[in-house]
Amino acid sequence: MEKSISDLLAISNHYGNNNEFVIGGGGNTSWKDDKYLYVKASGTRLGTLTERELIKIDRQALNGVLSGSFPDDAFQRDQMILSGLMNSCVDNERNLRPSVETPLHNLVRYRFVIHTHSTRLNAMLCSQGCRKTISNAFPEDVLYVEYTDPGYVLYRKLEAEIAEFRKKFSKDPQIILVQNHGVFISADTTDEVQVLYTRCLDIVNGLNKFHFSHEPEDPDAKITEVLPALRMLLSGSAIKILKVRQNALIRFFTEDAAHAGMVSLPFTPDNIVYCKARPLYVESAGTPDEIIVEFRNKLDRYQSANGSDPKIILIRGIGLIAADESIKMVDILLDVFEDLMKISYLSQAFGGPHFLTEEQISFIENWESENYRHNMSRGAASGKVMNKIIIVTGAAQGFGEGIAEDLFREGANLVIADLNEEKGAGLAEKLNAAGRSNRALFIRTDVSDPDSVSRMIQATVAGFGGLDVIISNAGILHAGSLDEMTPETFELMTKVNYTGYFLCAKYASAILAVQSKYKPGYFTDIIQINSKSGLRGSKKNFTYAGGKFGGVGLTQSFSLELIDYNIKVNAVCPGNFFDGPLWSDPEKGLFVQYLRSGKVPNAKTVEDVKKFYEEQVPARRGCTVADVMKAIYYVIDQEYETGQAIPVTGGQVMLS
Repeated sequence: MEKSISDLLAISNHYGNNNEFVIGGGGNTSWKDDKYLYVKASGTRLGTLTERELIKIDRQALNGVLSGSFPDDAFQRDQMILSGLMNSCVDNERNLRPSVETPLHNLVRYRFVIHTHSTRLNAMLCSQGCRKTISNAFPEDVLYVEYTDPGYVLYRKLEAEIAEFRKKFSKDPQIILVQNHGVFISADTTDEVQVLYTRCLDIVNGLNKFHFSHEPEDPDAKITEVLPALRMLLSGSAIKILKVRQNALIRFFTEDAAHAGMVSLPFTPDNIVYCKARPLYVESAGTPDEIIVEFRNKLDRYQSANGSDPKIILIRGIGLIAADESIKMVDILLDVFEDLMKISYLSQAFGGPHFLTEEQISFIENWESENYRHNMSRGAASGKVMNKIIIVTGAAQGFGEGIAEDLFREGANLVIADLNEEKGAGLAEKLNAAGRSNRALFIRTDVSDPDSVSRMIQATVAGFGGLDVIISNAGILHAGSLDEMTPETFELMTKVNYTGYFLCAKYASAILAVQSKYKPGYFTDIIQINSKSGLRGSKKNFTYAGGKFGGVGLTQSFSLELIDYNIKVNAVCPGNFFDGPLWSDPEKGLFVQYLRSGKVPNAKTVEDVKKFYEEQVPARRGCTVADVMKAIYYVIDQEYETGQAIPVTGGQVMLS
């Protein structure tokens, strides 16, 4: 790789991984020589930019495109320019789309151009006193440009401004500050780019005495009723994901209508592209029902006025809420709007906020180029449980881990609930490393503890906005005869295997019932991973079998109570999962336990025990995760069966 390209990628990643400079797919970078321009492709992220995501453009061909004449109609003009940009690309086998700002990068004569939306600089650029501050505090050879619609119009504006700058200073501007947009820093080395960025930040930081805290705060307990209701009210054919964020800065802007007014309109095009032009503010800090009533009334007015649902909801006492069909986009929305809040707060040092006008907002709302970038940032995804919010207890290892991995591959937003923090957090990290549009979240949970299960549900709602499926999988097994079983072990197994299922159903059903109230035709699921031991007795394994028999009883009883809320309750009863740690752990696995307890006559080795159990299965093998997943997906997909115990046993247990 050429050193200049390597330097470009390094500085792109440097600024792209800092939310103080770039969020989502925002910002842009380039390097050029006399013949070619290498620029970030539209929709890609600076923080993870690779050489494959750079587009090589023939500068002579690009100049030929830009020297042509274009119609006044913005859409037709943009389509002609896009076609010209694509035709200027060299070796673009992946058909990547050049950024709309590509002509700006070609215009400046310096080798590197690094464009970001620095929070601290934008606090000045999005303020009433922007021009005055730049005139008084910045060097004379800094070019300030008033807000201009992005794309071709901004290119022509900068072309004229830079031509005048060259006449005056006999050089190109290295610092270009664009009102309500961002900063372009240009130089022949990336080291110099960083020096210039630091110089600009030192100036604005020296002038700004406003400080804020954005340390995360625990969510208000009301969210367990409010967010699931809002989620359903905002969901049409596609179910939404919601996420809440609260801190001192957010609390400042949500405490009353006057403060909310300071973030009621966009500062920059990115605010509109991601968050839409306007948030919805709920001033009530009353009961959950009162908050929901106010939201519902304001939602009707919002939809009438804007022709769409809000992406951002601000609720007094609860905080900042983002809503979208993808948790990946929800996280970006939260970051973008919190950045807007930071800019508004810091702009007080420069005369207060300066929003985009209605005309400027309208242009961005109808601009194809930015809509394309937004859709690229969203990412493509599909799957059997796409964007469903699913909790799996006991998911850190064994059967639960396999279930969790399969659900995640099929698009679920997954909560890994387990006591094993190391393995659970490690699994979440591994799944999220794939860079998909869904997310995995680890929540340390003891299913035998009511407070722990309640916290798990609240954290799920805070992180995803509701719940669609809970799979009660956590369980323990200690085999033994009546002579061997201690009361303490019996009680522990019963608390985990039986009471744990009750607690999961109790706290999860409250959320599922709220969702049903606000979207009556929506079905959700409670699924217990039971066992063939819940369908027939198990010699010297009565504690486990008793808990599983009880689980089937709970399943049938819960189903009768909860079907009124379209909550299906079913149990999946797997056969023996011989390959998992429950059976195969060399120290505590069931093969070892059964060998020691003498449960299998004449068995001398672990292999003898395994063979004994395999021969009891007509299919001549143990159950697998893939076998169980077919049953789980069936249960979730259908809308009629409830209260069922579904055997997945290879014919070992047949229903009578």
